[in-house]
Amino acid sequence: MLRLTWVQPEDLLGHELRQATQDGREPKAIASRWRAAGGPDAPLTAGASPSPASRYLRQLAEDLLDELADLPSRLADDEPTDLERIKSACPNWPPPAGGRSRLSCGQLCRWGDGGPPARAKPRVGEGGRSGTPPAPASAPTPATTPQHLESAWLGRAVGCLLGKPVEKLPLEAIRQLASATGNWPLNMYFTARGVPQELLATHPWNRRSATTSLAENIDGMPEDDDLNYPLLNLILLQRHGKSFTTTDVARTWLDELPAGRTFTAERIAYRNLLTGLEPPHTARHRNPFREWIGALIRADVHGWTNPGDPAAAAEQAHRDATLTHTANGVYAAMFTAATIAAAATGEHDVHTCLRTGRTVVPPRSRLARAVHHAIQLAREHHDFDTIVDELHAAHAPTHHWVHAVPNTALIAAALTHANGDFSGSICRAVSGGWDTDSNGATAGSIAGLLAADPAALPDRWTAPLKNRLATSIGDFNGIGFATLAHLTHRETHRS
Repeated sequence: MLRLTWVQPEDLLGHELRQATQDGREPKAIASRWRAAGGPDAPLTAGASPSPASRYLRQLAEDLLDELADLPSRLADDEPTDLERIKSACPNWPPPAGGRSRLSCGQLCRWGDGGPPARAKPRVGEGGRSGTPPAPASAPTPATTPQHLESAWLGRAVGCLLGKPVEKLPLEAIRQLASATGNWPLNMYFTARGVPQELLATHPWNRRSATTSLAENIDGMPEDDDLNYPLLNLILLQRHGKSFTTTDVARTWLDELPAGRTFTAERIAYRNLLTGLEPPHTARHRNPFREWIGALIRADVHGWTNPGDPAAAAEQAHRDATLTHTANGVYAAMFTAATIAAAATGEHDVHTCLRTGRTVVPPRSRLARAVHHAIQLAREHHDFDTIVDELHAAHAPTHHWVHAVPNTALIAAALTHANGDFSGSICRAVSGGWDTDSNGATAGSIAGLLAADPAALPDRWTAPLKNRLATSIGDFNGIGFATLAHLTHRETHRS
């Protein structure tokens, strides 16, 4: 029997119960009714439970999903999804490109351009009581070159490829598999050569990825949704420009994105489009994945094409993200886009870029608190494993491994601790577990952009890609990264 992942109501209900608890609703009565009826918990890693539910349970799950959606949230005021309310909640929302900063000279001088050094103890009072970072000063924006963008595209691909074999695996499994081949701390692609068979039997590689992403199997960059979405957004900008609407995003998806290449929130939104729902309802209707990582992995192009204009990048990311996500799922995309827009100027270090990204996240949100905590840990501890253990202790008991909050925090910690170094950033992001390929991709994009030139990326990472990307999006299959960089560079100059 065909079991479609990420759409079965009986599987969605368990995820929605967890999501309701996280976003400030009270689902205990509904959870009791579900369990009393024999309803299962959400699948731990896969997108569907092993066997289908009865017709009664499926109908009950649909009814309870709708009841959960009607519950009020005590976090609604602190975690808006509407863009104007997000801006109002962010006291240091970045000025438009060429605009004047709202910060005083004292604030700018206190932080400087580089921010506190990585692994240094944070200053008392840093970021204010809420942990809100001050916005950096605006400055003239140099033109981003195709070389910057090629380095970013390559970085995204390399980081994704590094994380693919261990996606879904528990943290201890990642550490054991890498250690078995002398690759811990992580410093190269994973390999099965030399791994004891009993360890592989206990912790098998990701079955969809091992044949294309272990070191001995890499032959070009294989298809992955972490690369498909940047390609899709390149098409979006080519057709509609930077003033695209969320409806334009939906039309582009229906024209160019195969349904089978969608997962979690994207699959739900795609299904909702096909049933006649329109954005932003596509993000909310029976979609327990609306705060997961899917919108974050779509954000890079919005940052790449708005160098020096984090506000514009964040607003583009918001219009994209609200097709599928709400609240913290949207903030993760905005944070990433704004961080990348700062990095794209070539003028700032990673700490300034991350600080810029944090200015577009509501400071009382769960994402803001998680990122602030992660960066603090990265400054305080020399050993990155200690940081990862702290992050897992804080988030793993309550969050799915694909949720945006812990994954964004891990990305921020990895970039901070590595001081923006390319190899250090991708290896830390992947070694931290959770959504390893997505985290590696985003860290690689930012660190690659900061490297500014593809020649600056170590050959051991880039040579196996053979300047070739596989995809099912548009006519991009087999395209080279330099060509992608030129296409992306063209969009930086269009309105």
